[in-house]
Parts: sequence; C-alpha cells; structure tokens
Amino acid sequence: MAEIEIKNLHKSFSDFIAVKNSNLVIENKEFFVLLGPSGCGKTTTLRMIAGLELPTSGNIFLDKEDVSYLRASQRDIAFVFQLFALYPHLNVRNNLAFPLKMQGYSKQDIDTRVMEAAKLLRIDHILKSKTSGLAGGDRQRVALGRALVRRPKAFLMDEPLGTLDAEFRELMCLELRKLHDDIDATTVYVTHDQQEAMSMADRIAVMNEGEILQADSPNIIYNKPKTKFVANFIGSPGMNFMPINQKISPNQNNVSVAGTIINIPTQKDGSSSDQNFLGVRPENLKLVSENGIKGNIFGVEYLGSRKILTVETVVGNIKIRVDSDTNVQINEQVQFNVLNNNQIVFDGSTDKALISEFIS
Repeated sequence: MAEIEIKNLHKSFSDFIAVKNSNLVIENKEFFVLLGPSGCGKTTTLRMIAGLELPTSGNIFLDKEDVSYLRASQRDIAFVFQLFALYPHLNVRNNLAFPLKMQGYSKQDIDTRVMEAAKLLRIDHILKSKTSGLAGGDRQRVALGRALVRRPKAFLMDEPLGTLDAEFRELMCLELRKLHDDIDATTVYVTHDQQEAMSMADRIAVMNEGEILQADSPNIIYNKPKTKFVANFIGSPGMNFMPINQKISPNQNNVSVAGTIINIPTQKDGSSSDQNFLGVRPENLKLVSENGIKGNIFGVEYLGSRKILTVETVVGNIKIRVDSDTNVQINEQVQFNVLNNNQIVFDGSTDKALISEFIS
C-alpha cells in the first residue's frame, strides 16, 4: 500500500475555487476520511488524487512519486463510487473478473484473485448471480470486490454507502473497516456523514468552502475542535456556543456568561475581540439547583438511554444531555453549569479556538 501526500493543492473552475491550497499527508495503511458538507471540496480533492481531475496548481505524491499529471490508469489506485459501476448483464464472477481481463491477467490468476476477494467479502455463494438481482448491500460488496481484485496501492471511496438504508449502512461501515484492516490498505474515504467518519476513520480531515480546517483523530476532532465550524459540524447535537462579552487575556481562568461565573482552562492566548464564545458539548453541562445559568425547558428529546434538553436562555437555546430518568417538564425553569474544565474559548473575530491548558 502507499503514502499519499498533497502539497499546495488548488483547483478552480473559472471564478469558483473548489479546493484552496490544501496540504495533507495520508499515511501508509491509514483509513483517512474527507468529511464536510456538500460543495466543500472533498470529492474534488478525491478526484484529483485519483487522476479524474487535474489540479490548477500544486502536487500529488503517491509513495513519493509525483503523479500530479499522470492519467488515472497510471496511478495504480482503485476508485469506488456512490453509484455502483457494475455490469447488470454479467454475473458476480464476471463483474469481479472484468478489470483483470482488461489488464491481460491469465485465467488462473483471475480465478485466484476473484475467489480471494469473494471469500473476503462473503459473496462467494452468489458468484453465479446477475448483479441486477442483488440487494443493495451485496451490490456494494461486488463493487468493492472489483476494486479489491486489482490489489492497488490505495482505495479511494466516494460516498460508497450513500444509497443504502440505515441498517445496511451501519453494517457496511463495520465491514469496510474490517476489510481495510484485513488487507492493510491505504483508504481515502469521502462522506458528509459524521457518523460514518467517526466510526471508521483513523483520522478525519474536516473541509469547508474548499479548505481543510482540521485533520486529526476522531477523538481530537470531537473533543478539541480548532474552529467553531468543526465544533458545530461534529456531534449530534453540535457544540453549544455561549457569548462572552469580554476580551480574553493570557492566564485568564474564568469568564462571565449571562451573569454567571464559569471556570475555564487557563488561557495561554488572548483574544483579538471583545465578543467571543464559550464552546461546551451538551454532555459537559449539568442541571444545578443554584448558581447556574437560568433558562426554561423548551424541548425534550428522548433518545433511549439519554435525553437531550433544549433550554431557552438569554444567551440562546442551549442543548444539555442528561440521563433518561431525569424528570423535567416543558416550560419548567432550570439552572445549569459546566460539568468539567474542558471548555473551549473561540475568538469572535476569527472563529478559531484560543490556545489553553486544554487545547493547543
């Protein structure tokens, strides 16, 4: 498998900039996810790595070799699309064998590779079936098998689970991750679905408006987001943002929110603005009987083992995650405060997280 590196990668279409001077190293055998909303540049980035789009400027390296302007067929990369690229008139075996036949492999090599891929993907019992009659999950396995038989340096996947229903999608997430581990693959996976990204990735790059905002492990992306966009995009619900109407100074360790003093991690940076935001995850807030921020229960979402409360306050609607047996009623007045000392202060002028003893 291969290391993939992009340096100052830029792509524009007339006046529209799709990817802005991106830099990234995807390690050998890593499961790497490009995550972001529609139009953020993730698929364009993937297509440039694949050789389906040429960069406007910048470079792409595959195992240290500059492949920026090589054709897709010269890059030894397999691409799996959202819409299954299968031949409906051929059976599963012949669909798997087709790319190998085009490359001139012997019948013995083809049979060996097809059976290896079919057993790994657990589709060896349907090799004689036409793909047109298969369920969505099996069609996706066949599409993966077509890529797998080639034994490429890297697998590129563009929202391959997007057409599956929720149950199949959850199952295929597990299967894709296991397949990746079994074959020691380098995988680059594009999705807009944060649940897919968080459940499968070794690292995630969150993109927006053509820029890579942060590339880190799922744990760091969730707990230590570097921008307000990442903090809000990751998590369901996303991070709460409470306005801080004061400038932040180095070594500061508390702030006032709606008249309540809240302890924060000791700040190493000062803010450039006097209109900043305190970011807190819903699970890091707690209901208290006194000395908290006051509000009224606006909504209660029951989610099995927990509830999400929406509390209407003077600083906006705040989401709080509580145990399912917490007894609260709509319109009830409550107070809340922070549960621990891992809040993040975001500079109001840049939307970037300020460096503190918690986040660097």
